[in-house]
Amino acid sequence: MTSVFFPQKVALAAALCASFLLPSVGNAQTSPKAADEIIERSFCVFDPVGANGPLFTITKTFQPIALQNGIKLNLSAYTDEKVAAEDFKAGQCDAVFLTGTRAREFNKFTGSLEAMGAVPGQEEMRLLYNTLSQPNARPLLIDGPYEVAGVFPAGAIYLHTRDRSIDSVEKLQGKRVATLDFDQASVRMVRHVGASVVGSNSANFAGKFNNGSVDIAYAPAVAYQPLELYKGVEPNGGVLKYALAYMNFQIILHRDRFPDSAGQMVRDEAVKRMGEAYDIISQAEAEMPESVWMTLPREVTAEYDKMLQKVRLSLVDDGVYDERAIKLMKAIRCRVDATRSECAS
Repeated sequence: MTSVFFPQKVALAAALCASFLLPSVGNAQTSPKAADEIIERSFCVFDPVGANGPLFTITKTFQPIALQNGIKLNLSAYTDEKVAAEDFKAGQCDAVFLTGTRAREFNKFTGSLEAMGAVPGQEEMRLLYNTLSQPNARPLLIDGPYEVAGVFPAGAIYLHTRDRSIDSVEKLQGKRVATLDFDQASVRMVRHVGASVVGSNSANFAGKFNNGSVDIAYAPAVAYQPLELYKGVEPNGGVLKYALAYMNFQIILHRDRFPDSAGQMVRDEAVKRMGEAYDIISQAEAEMPESVWMTLPREVTAEYDKMLQKVRLSLVDDGVYDERAIKLMKAIRCRVDATRSECAS
């Protein structure tokens, strides 16, 4: 389950990606610079704003770094994430930057990290990312010709509603929800609660929410100001302070086009700077007006937990989620909070 594009977080992820991926290639055993030859590598960048967007702009600043390491980096901006994924799959891109849900077709394990309710908070997410950055986790990040070189946090996904009275699972019935209709998990969840799926994408969901075409949307806190979600929330709505999922971005490589050590070098360096990403996420949440947050009673929170667990396990049974990822995240949840009811089993 993924949501939206937001400039600050994407820019940081781009910086992590470019600053670590490119030097690692240049420092490989067969260094293109040492061999006095320049090689070309293509990197397809999803940025809904296009070539003038923040993600693409940040990535361009690292082209000189690439050239110093013997690589002519050819960047391509994509406003349509689906097209970026298809071009990468067709071999037209050596590397690609995608949201976690879209990346699922290249690695079901990392594509399951956005599973609904699987990561309740930042502490669990930090443990998860630290675990996946370890060298012995690499087999989980490789799927055929692809390797996930990095997974970057984007923040908890919260339910945004135009009507503050929608404060329980039952009250979601019949409501119109802006839903990424290509994502089986999102569609399953919306239908499970009896709500109505309104097909949307990262480019139009905010507009539908703000103009009242839908009653509910889901997004991380960092999208609140840039996408003007306050126009839909105010004056009668709110933001449910409950993590439906934890959004991420992923860098995926064609393994045969990069040195074998490239992916691990990206992960080693990126995890050192994860604090910067969490600072951005925390700041965005702190800047949202306190009045818009809706806190659930403990019994309602438990109801949401059970609902998401049921949907999550059904998606494992149907092969949408990777069972290993789901078990890993459960182990992490129970490590952080052993009192959770699921930890007894």
